[in-house]
Amino acid sequence: MQDRVKSFENIRNFRDFGGYEGAGGRRVRTGVLFRSAQFGEASDADMEALKAYNIKVQADLRRPDERERHGHRWPVEGVNVISSDKGEATQAPHVRFLSEVAVDAPKAHGWMTEYYQAAPYKEQHIESFTAWFKAIADLSEDEAAVVNCAAGKDRTGILCALTHHVLGVDRDTIFADYELTNSAANVEERLPEMARLFNEHIGKDYANDVYHPFVGVDGKFLDAALNSIAAQSGSIDAYLRDTLGVGDAQRDQLRASYLV
Repeated sequence: MQDRVKSFENIRNFRDFGGYEGAGGRRVRTGVLFRSAQFGEASDADMEALKAYNIKVQADLRRPDERERHGHRWPVEGVNVISSDKGEATQAPHVRFLSEVAVDAPKAHGWMTEYYQAAPYKEQHIESFTAWFKAIADLSEDEAAVVNCAAGKDRTGILCALTHHVLGVDRDTIFADYELTNSAANVEERLPEMARLFNEHIGKDYANDVYHPFVGVDGKFLDAALNSIAAQSGSIDAYLRDTLGVGDAQRDQLRASYLV
């Protein structure tokens, strides 16, 4: 994990999601596919360190209001930034949920499960996911790409899982990489402080475990997304083909580019 997770001053959960075994026993290349939390608080030292990764594509999966509220230090010159102007909200959906109803841990878990079930079919995600696969197919061998949302765990987790699937990574490994967020982002250590800040922000006194779904990840959430895809599209491959435009030809091209 230490080789996979990269340390920065103010960027969380930045890590390489290559290196796993993919189709035909070949491995996903390292140093070319990264995932991260948002870059709005990146320090000058962080921005300088990012240059070493030669990132030429960034998929920013945040909503327009998130990008405006939290800011970002992209685009930088020479980087193709993918984002959608759809899905704007006056308040983050999870914050609205926590503010408006009496919440316990099971309700919080249920809300996040429903979010994952709907997420693959949200218009803004379809737009950005589609653009991501097209963009990474066009990168040269020494160029890299990064996908991020706010915390780099939910929207990012779904797109990384789909990318792994395209490259032939097995399901258990897909889930292991997804759940790595809990270690990479030091969720257990950060949870009490995050819960305190959440409670102050919304005027509540919820227990720490209420906030775990919004700070960390649970394999059941990703399972809900993939099961939703299977139920609505027939299979992950059908979703990729019919919804995102990633058919056999593009899959084979991506495997030729990213498997060694």
